[in-house]
Amino acid sequence: MPRPQDLPGSRPKTSPVLYRNGSVYTAADPFATAMLVDGDTVAWVGSEQAATSIADSSMDIIDLRGALVAPGFVDSHMHLTETGIALDSLALQNASSARELLDAVAAAPGDGPVLGHGWDESTWADASLPSAEELERASGGRPVYLSRVDVHSALVSASLADSAGLRGLDGFDGGPRVRRAAHAAARQATRRLPEDVLRGHQRRALTEAAANGYVAVAEIGAPHIGGPGDLRMAGSWNSNNGEVPAPEVLPYWGELATSEEHARSILDQLGVGVRGLAGDLNIDGSIGSRTAALRAGYSDAPEESGSLYLSVEEAAAHLAACSLVGIQGGFHVIGDAGLDAALKALELAAAEVGEQRVRAAGHRFEHVEMVDAAAIATLARYAVTVSAQPAFDAAWGGPGGLYEKRLGERGRSMNPFASLYSAGVPVCFGSDSPVTPLRPWSSVRACVEHHNEGERISARAAFLGHTRAGWRAAKHPNPMAGQLVPGAPASFAVWEVEELMVQVADGRVQSWSTDPRARTPLLPALDTGSDPVCLQTVKDGSELYSSPSLRS
Repeated sequence: MPRPQDLPGSRPKTSPVLYRNGSVYTAADPFATAMLVDGDTVAWVGSEQAATSIADSSMDIIDLRGALVAPGFVDSHMHLTETGIALDSLALQNASSARELLDAVAAAPGDGPVLGHGWDESTWADASLPSAEELERASGGRPVYLSRVDVHSALVSASLADSAGLRGLDGFDGGPRVRRAAHAAARQATRRLPEDVLRGHQRRALTEAAANGYVAVAEIGAPHIGGPGDLRMAGSWNSNNGEVPAPEVLPYWGELATSEEHARSILDQLGVGVRGLAGDLNIDGSIGSRTAALRAGYSDAPEESGSLYLSVEEAAAHLAACSLVGIQGGFHVIGDAGLDAALKALELAAAEVGEQRVRAAGHRFEHVEMVDAAAIATLARYAVTVSAQPAFDAAWGGPGGLYEKRLGERGRSMNPFASLYSAGVPVCFGSDSPVTPLRPWSSVRACVEHHNEGERISARAAFLGHTRAGWRAAKHPNPMAGQLVPGAPASFAVWEVEELMVQVADGRVQSWSTDPRARTPLLPALDTGSDPVCLQTVKDGSELYSSPSLRS
């Protein structure tokens, strides 16, 4: 009888791999220093003494030399094509004036469109933006598209405005900055690229993710970001098709469903299995672009209160339809008025199809930055997962930050992670890349060092939110995903660390401890000024990334 590994189309049998002389983050043994991987499964975790007794010549033995083996990260909100394009285009995060933007455009290589990402005028001494004509001159007539850091608005040249047909669209006033419908049209005009080029951008993003310890990413697709073809391409990485193994892609599609029948029709026509009709189905926009829907005007522009892109009735019909189909529904929602609309929609959907069906669907809301106690209680009642981005607080929270500039005192209550956790709201974390980089440990640190001390969570809670909670939020069928215990999927990363510690979020007690009596698995010290360095990333036993220093 043929062995399973000999059957046609099966993956070749590989030697067991024994990792030893390090530290393993596992609930099975807080003192574990070794782990055995057999095929796609964790076979054993334990002590160095035990590792010596089981090691034999059939194994590939890796000396960790003190490195940490931990469950691989899951990015619960990212955009593959957008991330790849941003990595390969002008990096404008450090630009501090309109002149520096223009200089970057003028120096852009090549002869095609000039693409760039990451400018943030809220940090400039003079927030004046370059004109469309200045962009045109700087580029020598090449079309220009420069996305703001939040990717909810952009600067475009006059030629791009003409070729993309922006005139007359909502969000275009004849100037360089475009928002809402005009921004979506401008972005899509620059994404009409050959399939091999688009695939190259996605490969670039997945390579970056693997090099930073991610074993899975939630691709948040939507019609205004990329078409169904872009989503199908993202989903195709899961079948490999002869390519180098990549992090698992968890696809979401943000298209509005008006009924159960319509939801099923959308799913049938997509041509790729999606986790839900959720993600960037926008109820509102962003704080930075002043398109997040607020109950009261922006502090630095009181006449503006953002935009609601969906009515309560539309949102309710969508959630009801998804609940009846039995899949996740959800929205991109940031402002407090936007969340009011989403929560009213939940109530209406529950009244139509029943609270139990709404809860069972496991809906998820992206971002949910402005949320008060009453809203948190409603989220908990309906078992809605919040997919949040801790790096937003690191970038924009605190005195003098974007939140304070745009929202005044309201900025202090943004991203209340501790309040969400304490109320039992399921929370998972991501980057919203390319909005913030694929740097998971920086994201964990952002939770621990939240600008509002009352909303800080422990490193352990933050780490779980970036790992196991990501699998749960996507309703992954394997309940053992995201942990390293015997029988669990062999999906992990190896990290070079300076020091391992137990860390808590409460500043009133000793924050850092190596006391073994705590019997808590250790995590990297995050107060060293640098992030751990990824040495290897493995998904279901397949190596996605390896540093030359791992086996040197």
